[in-house]
Amino acid sequence: MIGLEHYLAVGAALFVIGVFGIFLNRKNVIVILMSIELMLLAVNVNFVAFSYYLGDLVGQVFTLFVLTVAAAEAAIGLAILVCFFRTRGTIAVEDVNVMKG
Repeated sequence: MIGLEHYLAVGAALFVIGVFGIFLNRKNVIVILMSIELMLLAVNVNFVAFSYYLGDLVGQVFTLFVLTVAAAEAAIGLAILVCFFRTRGTIAVEDVNVMKG
């Protein structure tokens, strides 16, 4: 039988993979955005698991809001990357500090 502990373990594993993706790969912005999305999905797994375990729909409704914010974050992040690539010709993280001022 699959219990709450299994879902929490999967959510924790996904979150840790997302954290490692951010800290180990600091050169590619797209991988950093994908790691943030993975972390948000790990939190959503936990919300749905607790919602099912407690027998209410609050966690599942909140998951829909988090997915909406994640989609908006991905769209805006990719739009910023396209604009940055058009002006600078690269999407390297080291060149992002040129956007200051």
